[in-house]
Amino acid sequence: MFEMVAAVAGASLSAIFMVFSNYGKRVMAGQECLTRLSVSVDNVAERLEELHQDLRSERTEIFSRLAAAERAIAKLEAVQRHH
Repeated sequence: MFEMVAAVAGASLSAIFMVFSNYGKRVMAGQECLTRLSVSVDNVAERLEELHQDLRSERTEIFSRLAAAERAIAKLEAVQRHH
């Protein structure tokens, strides 16, 4: 009878150890996944910031060129009115 109780106790302890071991592995896998996801989100955010800066500089250049073109057109219209 003692052997049977010892066998059941040993099997129970083994099962409990396996459950906690699998749980620990899942937690670590979840943490690794969360870390990779966080790094990916940070990378996307940095790239979006770079894109935003590029678009801002292009927009500034376009509007300055449009302003120069408007000034040139205004000068030409003024010259045509006098002639």
